[in-house]
Amino acid sequence: MRQPWPLARRRLALLLVPGLLVTANRLSAAPGDNKSHLPAVRWDETYPGCTFSRTDDGKLRFGLWREDVGITLAVDSQELEKVRRRHEPFFGALLVVRYRGHGSLDLVPGSVSLEFVNHFQVVQNALNPDGFAQKIQTDADEVDHQAARDVQKHPEKKSEMETSVRAFQKDAAELLEFVSKNSLRPAHLDPASPEASGWVLFSTDSKWINGWKRQEEFILRVPIEGIVYEFPFKLPPKPGEVMLRKRE
Repeated sequence: MRQPWPLARRRLALLLVPGLLVTANRLSAAPGDNKSHLPAVRWDETYPGCTFSRTDDGKLRFGLWREDVGITLAVDSQELEKVRRRHEPFFGALLVVRYRGHGSLDLVPGSVSLEFVNHFQVVQNALNPDGFAQKIQTDADEVDHQAARDVQKHPEKKSEMETSVRAFQKDAAELLEFVSKNSLRPAHLDPASPEASGWVLFSTDSKWINGWKRQEEFILRVPIEGIVYEFPFKLPPKPGEVMLRKRE
């Protein structure tokens, strides 16, 4: 049956966005998940509206504009090394979302996801900041309780145990403060409030994410108003790779 022209034209418009690569994207928690496909706009340095820079603080910054929506993703070039040293295993990325339209849009951080390409293409959704903060506090309390039990059994190791617990509690308190103050929160963007920024964190505590490769590949996806904004990147970056060149 011949498709009516207005419907065909609308579908074609979703797939042909001037200057940007648009693909079909599966938002899934694991391979084989049958969730619906959404049109996606993928960052590519060669396309207009896409930028890259490397700042003095060691972060890689990817910018992508499509119509009235602009997103900047910043990731630490040493993020994989930092993941290994954390008591709570998570991967962090900084997002800035800007809106320059006359209407409004809603940003839902919980729908942001990170695909671990080299690990069975596992996809992790962003952690809920309040839930993650509660877990940090619960784990810190449990360390205190366990230390008290261990001191009763081995009083001769009290000083050593207390030093270890203080170091853990200091790290936990700093992480708790960071998560509470700096996480990306749900936002309603409009001309009066056109920007939202904050960190999105992804758990790496999974049986499918085991043993980092020499270089890892990731795809971060940000769904907004029926469009998925995709940012493919590699860590650590290698000298001479296309993503290390800066475009004006």
